[in-house]
Amino acid sequence: MASTVTSKTSENPSASARPGYGRLLRTRGAWTFLLPGFAARQPFAMLTISIVLLVQHTTGSYGAAGAAAAVTGVSMALFAPYSGRLADRYGQRAVLIPGVLLHTLSGLTLTALALMDAPLWALFVAAVPTGASVPQVGPMVRARWGVKLGDSPLMSTAAAFESVTDELTFVVGPLLATALCTAVDPAAGLVTEAALTLVGGLLFAAQKSTQPSVARRGHARVEHVPALRVPGVRVLIVTFLGIGTVFGGMQVSLAAFTESIGEPGLNGVLYGVFAAGNMLSGLVCGAIAWKVAPQRRLVVGYTALALAASGLWAAHSVLVLAGLGLLVGVCIAPALITGYTLVESLVPAGARTEAFTWLTGAVALGQAAAVTVAGQLEDRLWDGAGFLVPMGGTVLALLTLLSLRSRLSARGSGRTVARGVGHRVPVAVD
Repeated sequence: MASTVTSKTSENPSASARPGYGRLLRTRGAWTFLLPGFAARQPFAMLTISIVLLVQHTTGSYGAAGAAAAVTGVSMALFAPYSGRLADRYGQRAVLIPGVLLHTLSGLTLTALALMDAPLWALFVAAVPTGASVPQVGPMVRARWGVKLGDSPLMSTAAAFESVTDELTFVVGPLLATALCTAVDPAAGLVTEAALTLVGGLLFAAQKSTQPSVARRGHARVEHVPALRVPGVRVLIVTFLGIGTVFGGMQVSLAAFTESIGEPGLNGVLYGVFAAGNMLSGLVCGAIAWKVAPQRRLVVGYTALALAASGLWAAHSVLVLAGLGLLVGVCIAPALITGYTLVESLVPAGARTEAFTWLTGAVALGQAAAVTVAGQLEDRLWDGAGFLVPMGGTVLALLTLLSLRSRLSARGSGRTVARGVGHRVPVAVD
């Protein structure tokens, strides 16, 4: 077989241009997966709060509601990487279609069981497939950007754009679910989540032209390397677990703090300030043409995050907590964006969707653990004790990052060898 050496940069006219959102959004074919991708990932942010509000309504217990939601989150975190691996191996469409069908069915089953006052164990049984089948649309969109942009400096901008999109989703989704559950029916949030997953997921799966190609047997001998075997990915998983503890700890602790001062309505305001800081810093981070190596950016950014999160427990006023929450939000986006950017250099193209899902799952797992631990601390200790969870999670993750940062070095550089007819297999060239 003939071998030719090609450069992704030469194939991509945007590779030498200064990164920017305008240029990113003018990438040919991007809107064909961005719009359905946004619709398909919106239900992801509605799921947890919809379960909590429905189960609390039918059981009268926040403990039972939180437990059912936690089972869903843990199930999603454990099964998401396998979904990503299957997408890398067989194609996104082949995984998405049965996945959205299973998620819709299991979500509606969970809704029916809750409305029929089924025992808690039955809700747990239904919560497992509901979480396991959550479509991993965010990682799939990131993988499609990788196909479109290659080695272009716009990849950092795309990572920032996706971080902002995720954050916008987590602002709009809970608000929509809460409005449906309180103004329409307690089951309306979960039913709408299932319907949006079905419609959005199938629309996204229909965009076949932009999905990453799958290695064909017989064209080249390709060994599939699981993303988890890449040392740098394991380091990133720990750092993203720490970020998950911030999200989970903030959700519980802000609610407890505002309740303790007799102003529960401020909970949404304070969390909105935190989310706004995340979105704004993500926008700025994506607009900068970085000259500092991503490994160094991650260490510096994560250090700032750990320091900011370590001050939350000492806040005793709304204004101070709002300021610290804004600062924590500002520090999260650069860490997330840089982590996703590092995947492009650490992981072979055939395992990137799996790698992205490991990181997404790590955030979900960290969030589920933080919700549980922070809730226990708030019940057993003082008001605001739950803020110790973001501090502990980020400090431990930072220590791991500092001790293992050498594993974040890129696997190789520069060139791609194309083999066979009509398909390229990335091979490092010395």
